[in-house]
Amino acid sequence: MSTENENSKLAFTRRKALGLLSAAGVVSYFAPNLLGKERALAAPPSSPTGQLIIGLAQEPTVFNPHKLHIEVDEGIQFALYDTLFTVTPEGNFKPSLAEVPTVANGGISADGLNWRIKLRDDVKWHDGKPFTANDVKFTLELLVDPKFKSWRRTGHELIRDLKVVSPTELTWRMEHPFAPYPSILAATFIVPAHVFEGISDRNVTPLDSAPVGTGPFKFVSRRPGDSIEVVANHDYFGEGPYVEKVLFRYIPDQTVLYTQFKTGDIDLVSLPYIPANNLEDAKKLPAKVVGLMPASSVECIAFNTGRAPLDDKAVRQAIFLAFDRESALEQIYYGVPIATESYIPQQSYYYNPNLPKHEYNPEKAKEVLEAAGWVPGSDGIRVKDGKRLSFTNSTSAGNQIREQIQQYMQQTLREVGIEMKVENMPSAVLFADFWLKSQFHSVMHGQDFLTGFDPDTSDFFLSTNSAAKGGGGLNFWQYSNPEVDKLLSDGGKLFVPEERKPIYAKIQELVRDDLPFIVMWQRRTVRGHKEGLNGYSANVNVRIDTWNIADWYRS
Repeated sequence: MSTENENSKLAFTRRKALGLLSAAGVVSYFAPNLLGKERALAAPPSSPTGQLIIGLAQEPTVFNPHKLHIEVDEGIQFALYDTLFTVTPEGNFKPSLAEVPTVANGGISADGLNWRIKLRDDVKWHDGKPFTANDVKFTLELLVDPKFKSWRRTGHELIRDLKVVSPTELTWRMEHPFAPYPSILAATFIVPAHVFEGISDRNVTPLDSAPVGTGPFKFVSRRPGDSIEVVANHDYFGEGPYVEKVLFRYIPDQTVLYTQFKTGDIDLVSLPYIPANNLEDAKKLPAKVVGLMPASSVECIAFNTGRAPLDDKAVRQAIFLAFDRESALEQIYYGVPIATESYIPQQSYYYNPNLPKHEYNPEKAKEVLEAAGWVPGSDGIRVKDGKRLSFTNSTSAGNQIREQIQQYMQQTLREVGIEMKVENMPSAVLFADFWLKSQFHSVMHGQDFLTGFDPDTSDFFLSTNSAAKGGGGLNFWQYSNPEVDKLLSDGGKLFVPEERKPIYAKIQELVRDDLPFIVMWQRRTVRGHKEGLNGYSANVNVRIDTWNIADWYRS
């Protein structure tokens, strides 16, 4: 581990050589925000002890971290796997399986093209086999295997001449410099090459049902629709874990989830956390620590731009104009989230504050639809070319706040001649092929668009990154804009933040105009856990709160 002074030097090197910002600058959207007041903490136990029950309203189902997945799956993956290096709440890289590569230590050439990764020599997989550079090489190659349904190829597809120098060292060069790649690597879990041996179809492997990683916890079992159990990895190379067993319990109804937190049946409320309408009540609970934590994710209504009638930009514009966002924010969300126009957090250096402000204007919505040829039918729902202006919206069944938003929108959209049908389903169904392969009309959901603190959104906006069109990425809305494609390419080649900023400001402007999704608000979540749980803290550079589960312990 580097000393504080060494970390400062490395952060400075990254700023100058790779265009990344340090904690002293604007990389960190927020400082780590521990729930509750500061207090003297008891020392962690010398060996893992006790049990922790984490409540989730969405069910994790994807154990292979490189297949298409959503945030809740990473809640389990952080317990089972490790990345080469991680990102701290302050936005600094921290060694994990490898030394953090920098220009200063020879890990990255000054032009950003040549990389050398030095690994730890004391790491074992959960099945006892040694972790080596071959595993890293295999992981990076798996992600770009055209036969593998990869969740992310961005950045990895630029690697050339990938070589294993020794069991603890490997090198490669980049086809061209790509500024976001350190952040992408910090979010890339390494998987064991030996588990894939002899398997012709890498999309179906033992990792899908019995994951093997190097992480602080080992997989025990999954009870579909109920829970996932993991136990401490006593051979873990890092600090911790300090808990012997963790049970991730799936509780789809958020009211029931919160009730079990109140009664003490669960120790911690994870994704999607405590409903905003329970904030004041939760603050009064005895022996509980509750507070607001800002997040980098936004609450969205995703439109499938490859499916009628949402392939019509005028329809998407009209839906946004007919959405009374301010009333929904105050009356249903109790003012907890932050109204915003961009998918980038307002506290980010790259946030564009000059985007058009949302306007609730039903009359203008009608005018937009009229101009696009949508005329009222006999029942009030508009028609064009003999087809009704009707679409379906889906979200996780049991998410009562989102269901209230749906009911609210149904009423206001009908007033302008748009029919919105509701078709909710369990999260395990909603966020499977229905979402991942763009089989939906529209989905209300939360989304973190950034990789760590980097503004690159190629995974989400690049036209070639739609799984429904055969690509590998997260462009679920099937969004396509040639100008955005070019800007993403240009922005990824720049390393100076001041030069990158106008490019990503323009991308935000174009996305705001095209509306492949509606950004409702930036999340600010109500989180809670039992008193005596130490080590839990916010980190907006990752997608879920279990990012440092190895550090959690009871006192």
